Amino acid sequence: MSILKNILVTGANGQLGMEFRSLADQYPRFRFLFVTKEQLPINDTAAIDHYFSSNNIDYCINCAAYTAVDKAETENETAFEINGYAAGSLAAICKKQHTTFIHFSTDYVFNGEAKVPYKETDETDPVNSYGASKLLGEQEALKNNPATIIIRTSWVYSSFGKNFVKTMLRLMNEKESISVVSDQLGCPTYANDLAAAVMEIISKNDKPMPGIYNYCNNGVISWYEFALAIKDISGSACKVNPINTEQYPTPAKRPAYSTLDTTKITETFHLNIPYWKDSLEKCIALIKQQS
Repeated sequence: MSILKNILVTGANGQLGMEFRSLADQYPRFRFLFVTKEQLPINDTAAIDHYFSSNNIDYCINCAAYTAVDKAETENETAFEINGYAAGSLAAICKKQHTTFIHFSTDYVFNGEAKVPYKETDETDPVNSYGASKLLGEQEALKNNPATIIIRTSWVYSSFGKNFVKTMLRLMNEKESISVVSDQLGCPTYANDLAAAVMEIISKNDKPMPGIYNYCNNGVISWYEFALAIKDISGSACKVNPINTEQYPTPAKRPAYSTLDTTKITETFHLNIPYWKDSLEKCIALIKQQS
């Protein structure tokens, strides 16, 4: 009988961490260890070191992150500590313990001035503190542990936690009309699809090829088009109006075009990535079941 492999999932109460929880029963070959930021803060190096020494961790999936994009402009020390240096420390401990480290980054490491989808090798140039903190995490992780797997993703949503889809559903239920930015383009990512992709990579590859990969659902849309789809799928009567970025100022600048090219991850690991609207329909159906 094969020995169970241990998977540590940090930040286990976040939307991506919760999606790993929802998938755990489908992978009986693995023993999952789910820890929240309160149980195991990734910026507490001593606690992390002790936890790894006490448990035989085969894979560490780091879902812990500072994700408040606008707040990061004023709380950049915290953002850089969690997203940057803590990720680097976690990577170093994984190297010492011979643990495969999987870390998540963002499309916001790019400046959004491209005209074609970003490849993993394209030059990074974040336009806000959140993006800069996540870029630092990539750099620190790869410096401390070259065997790290980094997955850049974008516009993440889920039936768990706070995200664009759930916010739109709430606003559409409360208001007769809403306005949504139409001149920022990107790729939505259903967190369940992302978690399932990671589990497919782990379950089919004993030692997955390290490096940086892009993952998002197929298709490119604006936030406005995303909101229209949410309205249509949910059957809302709310009117959705398109506006420009200038009409909706935010503390943190957003990249105008942050589409990711997913060729590398699909070809390396033979993944089939779902179309964004199909995944959105699944998520909204789940949210309706939960309400």
